[in-house]
Amino acid sequence: MEVVASAPGKVLMTGGYLILERPNAGIVLSTNARFYAIVKPIHEDVKPESWAWSWTDVKLTSPQLSRESMYKLSQKHLTLQCVSSSESRNPFVENAIQYTVAAAHATFDKNKKEALDKVLLQGLDITILGCNDFYSYRNQIEALGLPLTPEALATLPPFTSITFNSEESNGGNCKPEVAKTGLGSSAAMTTAVVAALLHYLGVVNLSTSSADQHQENKNSTDLDIVHMIAQSAHCIAQGKVGSGFDVSSAVYGSQRYVRFSPEVLSAAQAAVKGMPLEEVIGNILNGKWDHDRTEFSLPPLMTLLLGEPGTGGSSTPSMVGAVKKWQKADPENSQETWRKLADANSELEIQLNMLRKLAKEHWDAYKCVIDNCSRLKPAKWMEGVTEPIKAEVVKVLLKAREVMLEIRNHMRTMGEAAGVPVCYCPFDLMLINVHFFILMSAKDVEKIVKDGIILSSFFI
Repeated sequence: MEVVASAPGKVLMTGGYLILERPNAGIVLSTNARFYAIVKPIHEDVKPESWAWSWTDVKLTSPQLSRESMYKLSQKHLTLQCVSSSESRNPFVENAIQYTVAAAHATFDKNKKEALDKVLLQGLDITILGCNDFYSYRNQIEALGLPLTPEALATLPPFTSITFNSEESNGGNCKPEVAKTGLGSSAAMTTAVVAALLHYLGVVNLSTSSADQHQENKNSTDLDIVHMIAQSAHCIAQGKVGSGFDVSSAVYGSQRYVRFSPEVLSAAQAAVKGMPLEEVIGNILNGKWDHDRTEFSLPPLMTLLLGEPGTGGSSTPSMVGAVKKWQKADPENSQETWRKLADANSELEIQLNMLRKLAKEHWDAYKCVIDNCSRLKPAKWMEGVTEPIKAEVVKVLLKAREVMLEIRNHMRTMGEAAGVPVCYCPFDLMLINVHFFILMSAKDVEKIVKDGIILSSFFI
């Protein structure tokens, strides 16, 4: 049997930095760029004498990195030992494997555990693949003599091999091994591996689609299990308990998200200190996950377009650390900026939901306005609009634009105060019908393309 599972990347539209603290909310959009995990057995049959073995063979292959690693998984202690001479380890996939197998042990009865042992004795052959949008292919495109455009990026074969960064540092911070585009590749990869393994081992069933209410509830429960295991594995691999919005969107899709209490994963941290992993996973699955999520999507005819500046990625942990340091050093001003950001984020959510409501109730008028505005600058959006409904659509569009500018200014203020280059690009690159930048003029867009930034659109 072969199982293929995928999980999407993410874009945090609102809630940057604030989302780290409850009860602040953020809007996170999942993208059409996805990570894939393929799981199948290494050995076709299980030999009679293999029942005496206490190890499971695990092969991890990443074709895009031209890497293959071999492991031995202890069936007794659920520890993973690398037995190949791989140059680099992948802690996200390694933790995903351990936590997923532990989840099977924690939830199965005696009969199911016997079937699980048989599956594990056949070995686990895992292949991971990420869509090209997760990585920078600037060097490859330039080497081909092609312009840095979405069309040139689209000419590359799917899952193109990745170019490694050279060993150099910038300001004391070493570049990451590969150039990424910031779409949450580690979260998408971890979630895809967890989902594929949980389905392969029989812990969940992610392939069933039914209109039956009971089956829908079962599917929701299965996704919740994927979410809990993926969050745990991802946090341990990172060495910290983050907000979790990236994993949540990888599991459930676009949403309004409020993080879980960090204490929920205290059990996962206990595993690092020596508590049996099966017991740890049992505590995680039975824990009080108090995150809050509500489905969300952009208004119709809107697409998010992202640009790659080609200057290298930033270090999220160090930037978060700088912001937290500023909060402690200047609590009064930081709290005021925090409050203004939270209010503006909430207002933008209201305006976007209002646009969705107007589109649903007055589609023809809404579509007409969007078509017209996509060809005009904001100052001319209201010109010639006489119908009340169309005027209402324009007013909401203008208010959304105004709030976006406000959020951007607050983010810039926070970045300057904290001494970090906070850049909230999603607001700069919001498109209406893929033709018009809400915040950027046609001249600005032309300059971006001229300066050689690869642009990719993500349909939410």
